[in-house]
Amino acid sequence: MTAILTSDIDNAGLPPHQGAAQRRSAPTPPARKVNAPWADQVFALLARAAAVLTLSLLFGIILSLVVGAWPAIHEYGLSFLWRTEWDPVQNQFGGLVMIYGTLMTSFIALLIAVPVSFGIAMFLTELSPSWLKRPLGIAVELLAAVPSIVYGMWGLLVFGPILATYVQQPLQSLTQGIPYIGAFFSGPPVGIGILSAGIILAIMIIPFIASVMRDVFEVTPPMLKESAYGLGSTTWEVVWKVVLPYTKTGVVGGVMLGLGRALGETMAVTFVIGNMNQLNSLSVFEAANSITSALANEFAEAGEGLHQASLIYLGLVLFFITFVVLACSKVLLARLKKSEGARS
Repeated sequence: MTAILTSDIDNAGLPPHQGAAQRRSAPTPPARKVNAPWADQVFALLARAAAVLTLSLLFGIILSLVVGAWPAIHEYGLSFLWRTEWDPVQNQFGGLVMIYGTLMTSFIALLIAVPVSFGIAMFLTELSPSWLKRPLGIAVELLAAVPSIVYGMWGLLVFGPILATYVQQPLQSLTQGIPYIGAFFSGPPVGIGILSAGIILAIMIIPFIASVMRDVFEVTPPMLKESAYGLGSTTWEVVWKVVLPYTKTGVVGGVMLGLGRALGETMAVTFVIGNMNQLNSLSVFEAANSITSALANEFAEAGEGLHQASLIYLGLVLFFITFVVLACSKVLLARLKKSEGARS
């Protein structure tokens, strides 16, 4: 009897006739949609087309630079890289002054920006009180939004006179008569030149490097840092022996990002480097020129022929320098990852 009653009641506790009626009236669940096979093919095709388009643009830029610079390449060859003459009147051109100015200003910028960025990132992640982390981080990131021409105008009108009065003149007084060092700080203390351009570039790239360093420092597992603190390590020891080894790949990437920005900067450098196409000495106070500032100042007025081709040749050299820097950074990052994998 119990078995009969149980069979007359469905899972919802209703008699058979009522349960069947409810099941007939209940809406059927929607059928699962099956993605059309052509959608995946279209997506793959679009992704491949985007990659091919990017590579095509890259090769197109290289080809156009080579074609535009071919008269200068044919005339000077690789000697263009160490020729110092730049005389549009006599139709004599060499790129050593611009190449030296580009590399020297970028080197000074990295020499200043990397330690400062490291200090900012370490303070924000390890030492700053919680109420200060967010506003200070936003303030650092906002520096990256300032247009480069504003940095250039500020460097020429405000920073340049301060640098000349409080840095260049005292340094020249201290190093006067000292062999080699005195020559390194010789030149007119007017506040413009390689040092001024390098400092302005450092101020411009600090937000990029500091932001990347802060982000990679924050991904360090808290357990590693707490374990180091528990063993009696100081904050510096934790950062140097735990955080940096764990995040060195990201730190190198941030530094290379800042270097790429420094190499390609135009307007800020044009304002403060002096734009002089002569290399009288290796002093950091001397006015000089960079590849980007030369292109900005002369390309619009350059006539067709060897002058314009030499400027395009400078652009090709800058492209090659940037490519070499990025390639070296990729190789370094690959070696770092390989060494980390071997240790793990």
